[in-house]
Amino acid sequence: MKNIQKVAVLGGGGRTGNYIVNQLLKEGFSVKLLLRNPDNFTLQNPEIEIIQGDALDLGSIQVLLKDCQAIISTIGQRKEEPLVASVATKNILQVMNDYGIQRYVLLAGLNVETPFDKKSTKTQMATDWMKTNFPIIQEDRQKAYNWLELSNVNWTQVRVPFIEFTAISSEISISLEDCLGDKISAFDIAKFMVREMIDSKYIRQSPFISAI
Repeated sequence: MKNIQKVAVLGGGGRTGNYIVNQLLKEGFSVKLLLRNPDNFTLQNPEIEIIQGDALDLGSIQVLLKDCQAIISTIGQRKEEPLVASVATKNILQVMNDYGIQRYVLLAGLNVETPFDKKSTKTQMATDWMKTNFPIIQEDRQKAYNWLELSNVNWTQVRVPFIEFTAISSEISISLEDCLGDKISAFDIAKFMVREMIDSKYIRQSPFISAI
């Protein structure tokens, strides 16, 4: 994926998304952001273009993805708002197909399940806790994964444990079967996602990453 110049970012106004935007700029990419409330976004850079809209709206996704070569998403479920994961994923995949965009890297929790998992007791307990306490959200996130599987794009779903919102970097473990650690910094998530967007080591896979 060496021909990527402009990256569409969903969730860039959030805490993890801010690290993504800064990492993309650091590595020389132009960034196109979808924000519901642009006035709340304070980062100023000539390489940032802001689109006001919502990931649930297909038209917003069409405007966002125009002239982009890759997409990174860190959008999460907001309390007492419509379910976002599956609808946003469906919209993104549809527009990627329409525009001929191939690369999509998205963030997910360790509770999303794939047929390739061999989760430890600890990771499975965390997954089961999510299923018990937030069954509708869990089902929606699983549905988003199913949309990925049905698509023909080069996606990578990055699964993470507890996120620490710091710029501290550490060695990370990467596994396609289980989450080996308990936490990871937002800085390391951003580094991994941007590097994976470029290197494409985990095409159509869902690696767990965590701090060692």
